[in-house]
Amino acid sequence: MNITFADSLPSGASLIAHIVNRGALPDGLENVIVEGAKAARFKGGPGQVFEGFVQRGGKLVRVALSGTGENGADERSINCEKAGAALAAKYVTSGETSIVVDFTDSGLTSAEVTSVLLGLRLRCWRHDAYRTKLKEEQKKTLVSATVIGAPKRAEDLWETEAALCEGIEFARDLIAEPANILYPTSFVTRCRDALQGTGIEIVVLDEDEMEKLGMGALLGVGLGSEKDSRLLCMKWSGGETGQRPMAFVGKGVTFDTGGISIKPGPGMWDMKWDMGGAAAVAGAMVSIAKRQAKANIIGVCGLVENMPDGRAQRPGDIVTSMSGQTIEVLNTDAEGRLVLCDALTWVQKEFDPVGIVDFATLTGAMIVALGNEHGGLFANDDTLAEKLLSAGKSTGDKLWRFPLSSAYDKLIDSPIADMKNIGPRGAGSITAAQFLQRFVDKDRPWAHCDIAGMVFSEKAGQTWDKGATGYGVRIIDQYVRDVLEA
Repeated sequence: MNITFADSLPSGASLIAHIVNRGALPDGLENVIVEGAKAARFKGGPGQVFEGFVQRGGKLVRVALSGTGENGADERSINCEKAGAALAAKYVTSGETSIVVDFTDSGLTSAEVTSVLLGLRLRCWRHDAYRTKLKEEQKKTLVSATVIGAPKRAEDLWETEAALCEGIEFARDLIAEPANILYPTSFVTRCRDALQGTGIEIVVLDEDEMEKLGMGALLGVGLGSEKDSRLLCMKWSGGETGQRPMAFVGKGVTFDTGGISIKPGPGMWDMKWDMGGAAAVAGAMVSIAKRQAKANIIGVCGLVENMPDGRAQRPGDIVTSMSGQTIEVLNTDAEGRLVLCDALTWVQKEFDPVGIVDFATLTGAMIVALGNEHGGLFANDDTLAEKLLSAGKSTGDKLWRFPLSSAYDKLIDSPIADMKNIGPRGAGSITAAQFLQRFVDKDRPWAHCDIAGMVFSEKAGQTWDKGATGYGVRIIDQYVRDVLEA
């Protein structure tokens, strides 16, 4: 969606939306709108929308009211997003091609205005590339918005939020693509194209290079696939020269059959989004670069496809990771941690980051624990954990912290190797995190975000339609703003 700012109402506008606080209708509305809103019990609650029609200048005009709730309430920015998102949900297939959003006398701050616009744009995203038989009333029509009556600073702030939208939309595009279109090498190509001209330095390791570095864990996952594995690194140097970077690492299993430990057929098609962690990292790098963040950031994606064939690794195989630690692979469907462990080792050796946060659709156990409401957070550093929790709360990409301890760590000890890649049935998400912790250097702040239940939704949410959510991009971007650019 293209969003522009104007000093006055564009001529010929056929859809005009007013953003209102609870119980505070704007002055100047026609009586039919005011009385209609009352009759419909419109109170201006977060995301509540009322629509009426009036004659203006001999033309029928749609007038919408969208509520932000109480001024000064908790989660004010999220409630403002709901106001914008509700407008998008109502009008994205309405036949209207543009909407005027009128903030005159709304009392909203510049930051609140940008929150409304963020919700509006994000909720308009759709992935219809392969839908060739949509009925006219099902097709997206709303493509632009004009903003009037906003505080002067809002337009400047929107440039930053528009960059964030680009990153979220890019992550959603990656997640939505089928695995015959998006695989490790095409994932790299998509990122190159999206980041071209931004100043990001891209480094890609092929299988030969990874083999020379000893990445036996990552490479083992992709042995059964015809698609070559890749390690993608995106380097943004927007901070002080010589300042150590922060690293974000994403699991990028572009399709996960489970390998020889094959998954059940029903629902396996969902495994195209098992690269949601890598999508979050890649999307965040787009946002960070587009808004020229004043920080040094490394984004790394371990990209593989997990397939069963005659070359695929078997349950019981032992692989040697880049760190030199050996892993007994008891279940080839516990593959994400094998990808991440080598990516974690590589980024530490290559860049010595001040801290690392990884994002991964790692365990089904996380969905059992948290459903689709929170991502799971594990951390060896309380300060890092608190900053991530805060970033999640302020953006709506919520996290919930889980424990790490040696009591869980011993559950993955192997009798014939340094560790097993799975533990017992209980505490499955925790033992996966304990596995990853073994590849983090001592005293290096690290956090693991298990986002298995969050990257894809079976129903529409606050700022997304059914499908890819782009979860994780906002956590990374907000952490960069709050901590690295503060």
